[in-house]
This record gives sequence, structure tokens and C-alpha cells, in this order.
Amino acid sequence: MPPNLFGNTLLLAEGTLETEKSASRQDTDEPQIKPQTIQTIDERRTSTRVVEKESYKTRYVWKNIIVFLYLHLAALYGIYLQLTVARYITFGVALMLGFCGGMGITAGAHRLWSHKSYKAKLPLRALLMIFQTLAFQNHIFEWVRDHRVHHKFTDTNADPHNSRRGFFFSHMGWLMTKKHPDVKEKGASVDMSDLEADPVVMFQKKYYGILMPVFCFIIPALIPYFFLGETFSNSWYITSMLRYVLSLHGTWLVNSAAHLWGMKPYDKNISPANNIFVAIYAYGEGWHNYHHVFPWDYKTSEFGTYTTNVTTAFIDFFSKLGLAYDLKTVSEDMIRKRILRTGDGSHEYSRNKREEELRQMLMSDHDHYHDQNMVWGWDDNDMDEEDKKFAKIYNKED
Repeated sequence: MPPNLFGNTLLLAEGTLETEKSASRQDTDEPQIKPQTIQTIDERRTSTRVVEKESYKTRYVWKNIIVFLYLHLAALYGIYLQLTVARYITFGVALMLGFCGGMGITAGAHRLWSHKSYKAKLPLRALLMIFQTLAFQNHIFEWVRDHRVHHKFTDTNADPHNSRRGFFFSHMGWLMTKKHPDVKEKGASVDMSDLEADPVVMFQKKYYGILMPVFCFIIPALIPYFFLGETFSNSWYITSMLRYVLSLHGTWLVNSAAHLWGMKPYDKNISPANNIFVAIYAYGEGWHNYHHVFPWDYKTSEFGTYTTNVTTAFIDFFSKLGLAYDLKTVSEDMIRKRILRTGDGSHEYSRNKREEELRQMLMSDHDHYHDQNMVWGWDDNDMDEEDKKFAKIYNKED
């Protein structure tokens, strides 16, 4: 998750007791039934829902708003410096650091820690922790908690960046307002014991206040300054500010654009969509319809094309080194059955199949997936054992 830079409170609306008062007056007055004071149970429930809906009001976090304003102005100034006086290699350093930070989010906080789609040995976990700190989108523990809640309660009030509240809110507005009370309530119900048992995650959480500014802002600014002869001002605004803002928008687009625009070849009934632009910008995270249907697939995509899924290439590389293992993915048969049952028809497989083949496939379907059985990833308590049975696991060690 992008950072909540400084810090939702439910505003309780005053309940109306008009019905109770009316009933009390009827007890003391004439025993005459007045039709206008009668309220059915359904009407009361409807009224309660309206009051509850109106009771939550958006509360702005002005410190975050001010910080985001500075970051974007600084990034724009960084673009100006890069186009006028800065060395080209300075922006090259920014891109390199942006890639490292991106891997900390996509391969680390997302695919490894949030969804447990693969396992990593200590050296790789430590490297991904440093990269994730470089990206500054809150520490791993908080990022994972919010992301698991997002998958379990997508597009509800418990979703931190609920896309039903519009593009801007799901993109970055959710970081400028207090969280909805449901986010905190549901967040407390998500199992985080696996992260609590990970010393790398807990070390980062304990020392995040020191680690984050050093790795995200200070070191990136010092690299071009000391090693490339760049001015400190150029280094700060390009490799620290511009790089950071660009990386934030990469993650934000997954929450916003990939929930609003694109194809839904695997499940047409959910908001996440496959968006190739987001896939390229966010290192492979834009195949979002697939990802929400199969959140425990380490590729987050049916396709193994590295050009639109750089994170998969990163994980595969470390798998060959023996540092990443138990890479979980979905069988072709399972994917095809889901395409035929709930897809929007945009997938090539669904377009090319004849009606008889479709009928036979549906008749042999073992109902591996249930549309309402939403899970945050591998080992979710709600995960169907059939899913694990038919999953493919590469480079398995335990």
C-alpha cells in the first residue's frame, strides 16, 4: 500500500427516538391507533441503514494532503531540472532505484508476503525488505494487512481503496482521508501470524522510522552526488522526489485504473480487470482480473511473458539461484474451466471453443472455485483444499 504519511473515525449520527416517543404517548393517551405513527420492521431497518450510511463522513488528513502537494511539486521541479541542467545518468540512477523499490513491492510485499505465492530464503527476504523500505509505502506488516483486507472485502467499505468511491479515491484520495471504520474492524480479523513469525518483517517494523528515510530519501540523493559529480539539489529532486512519486503512481494505478478499465476474461462479476498499460508500468501487476481470481499464483498472470511481467522474471531468476522456491501457479485446466464459467468472453480460449466442448467441460467441472469464496492468498483459512490439490508448485523444497 502507498504510505499513510502521518496518521477513520466514525462520526456517530444522533439517533432519532421519535417512534419510541410516539409509542410512549400512546400508552398514556387514548388507546387509539394512529396509522401515521406505525412503522414496519422493514421500514425501521431501511431507516437504520440510511442513518448508518449518512453517519460516516469523510474526514481529511490535511498533513498528508500538504505532503503529497509538496511531493508532486518537487517531482515536477525534478522533471524541469532533468530537462535543463541535470545529467542524463542521474535519471538513469532514479530508474534503477525505482526498479529496486518496485521489486520490493511487487515481488516482496505483494507476491511473497501478502499472498504467500512462493517462499524465499533469508538472503532474498532481507534484500526484498530493503527494496520495500526504499519504496516507502508503509512497512511490510501494514502493507500486507491492508492488502489482505482489500482482497477479502473488495469494493466494500472495508476495502481501504474501495473503487466504488471513484477513480481519485481509489488512486490516492484514500490516503488523504481517515479510514472507514470497517477497514479497521475487518483488518483486525485477518490472520497475520505468518508475518509475526518472520524476523525480517518484524525487524523492519521495529526500526522503520530510521530505515525508511535513510533508504528512501537520503541514500538515493547521495549516490549521484558522491559518485557522479551531480549537484545535491539535482540529486534530491530527481533520484529522491521524482523517483518516489513515479513509483507511488505505479502502485496507485493498480488500485484505480486496474479496477475500472480493462478486460475480465476470468470473472466478469468483479471489478478488477486486466489492463496492459498498468501491467507494464507496475512490473506485471496489471493482470488484475486474473490476480483476484487466483491470488496465490506467483506470476499474477496466466502468461509467462517477461516483457509485461518483469516481476515474474525477477522471481524466476532467484528461483534458479535457489533463493526462491515453492513457486505456486494454476493449472491450465483450472484456468480454462474458470474462463468458461465466469469469464466475459474476451479470452481467446472462450472465443474459439465450440458449444459442445463447452457443454462437456462444464459437465466435468469439479467446481474448484466458488464465486463468493474470496481469499487473500495461499493458506487463507477460507481457501478450498481442492485449490491446493490442483495447484502446480515449481522448485518445491518442503
